[in-house]
Amino acid sequence: MPSSSVSELNQDLGLKFARLALGHVRRPYPFKLDQVLAGDEDVKPPRELHPIFHGSFDWHSCVHGYWLLARLYRRLPIEPAGLEIANLFNEMLTPDKVAGELAYLQRPTSAGFERPYGWAWLLMLSAELERIEGQPWAANLRPLAQAFADRFKAFLPKATYPIRTGTHYSTAFALTLAHEYANEVGDHELVRLVETTARGWYLGDAGANAWEPSGDDFLSPTLMEAECLRRVLPSADFRAWFSRFLPEAAERRPASLFTPATVSDRSDGKIAHLDGLNLSRAWCWRSIAKSLALTDPARRVALAAADEHLAAGLEHVAGDYMGEHWLATFALLALEA
Repeated sequence: MPSSSVSELNQDLGLKFARLALGHVRRPYPFKLDQVLAGDEDVKPPRELHPIFHGSFDWHSCVHGYWLLARLYRRLPIEPAGLEIANLFNEMLTPDKVAGELAYLQRPTSAGFERPYGWAWLLMLSAELERIEGQPWAANLRPLAQAFADRFKAFLPKATYPIRTGTHYSTAFALTLAHEYANEVGDHELVRLVETTARGWYLGDAGANAWEPSGDDFLSPTLMEAECLRRVLPSADFRAWFSRFLPEAAERRPASLFTPATVSDRSDGKIAHLDGLNLSRAWCWRSIAKSLALTDPARRVALAAADEHLAAGLEHVAGDYMGEHWLATFALLALEA
């Protein structure tokens, strides 16, 4: 994969990422279901349960594989991969297949399906498709996106506490992506709900200890919270909050946030998450740095930390399927931050 010196998205890298995703979004097995069985009739192959998102090892990875392809299709001339992406979307993002995904979602036993990580990624995919002009894909997916937006609207008011983790259950990550979607499509109700929830959960936090990473983190609980609030607060308010939340950032403390994670076995799906942690930290550090004042010494340190984490993660995007089916998504987030 790319040299660790790469720090920006380019055509060559985009083509490599597109080839990776095109190679796994329709790969049927191995596949890990997120399913509660109501009876024998629920035991079916993934392609029957999920007419669109039945590749990439699991549903949510398939969804954000499609997001990566949509993003690259819009952002870069990556022919002939661009034509392959369009053909894939024309075949898969159809009203009847969206209806099949909705049917699975509406089963009584699917209330907690992919909450909140898959919910958020489906909305991000929808937002990206909305930015592509002249194609029916966004319109076709809207019923499914609306269903997940409605789930956020029903869930967040009763979610008394955030989930402070570095895995799929992270509420900070979910709010971050849902906020981007809501702003893109003009869902003002969801925008207000996300912002109110994020403020209530995180605004009082200060002096983060950053006891991380855990052994299968692919998100930083600390930095993801900061990135979430960066999205919902005015710049001045965010800078004031960040100075309280990580008051010693300019001194590279807590040290754990500035030290790339060590990955001992990339064939172990959980341990391989740590490559994603390095990439998602690079994404967060870059984004946070750009919101800090030019004179803030933490800005320079944050940018350096982003470079270190990106270098540690980027060269491992391909090589073993346990990482290959999802890591390019987080590499793209980092490169475009």
